[in-house]
Amino acid sequence: MPLLKLETTAKLSDQSRTELLTKLSRMVAEAIGKPEEYVMVAVSHSDILMSGQPGHAAFVDLRSIGGLSDDTNRKLTERICDALEESLAIPPDRVYATFTDVQASNWGWNGATFG
Repeated sequence: MPLLKLETTAKLSDQSRTELLTKLSRMVAEAIGKPEEYVMVAVSHSDILMSGQPGHAAFVDLRSIGGLSDDTNRKLTERICDALEESLAIPPDRVYATFTDVQASNWGWNGATFG
């Protein structure tokens, strides 16, 4: 049930996209303590202007039913920023990340909700 959505100005080859998706999926599962079989990661290209300047940037939106906390969010922000800098050359000061803890009754899957 964790969902990480990444919007970025970086253009990715198919191989780079697959490698980044895999890395982020494992990272989220490990940090939140959920089985990776429930993790979804989506990457899309987006036009982003940050601090009034064009250039490489990224927006990360992570939603989960539980597993998020102040400490987890801080650690994930650091790890995600490191991964984006390594994989896409996006500096950490050009990345915003949001975290949302969703009630189980507000998350649907497989014809039902989790709550």
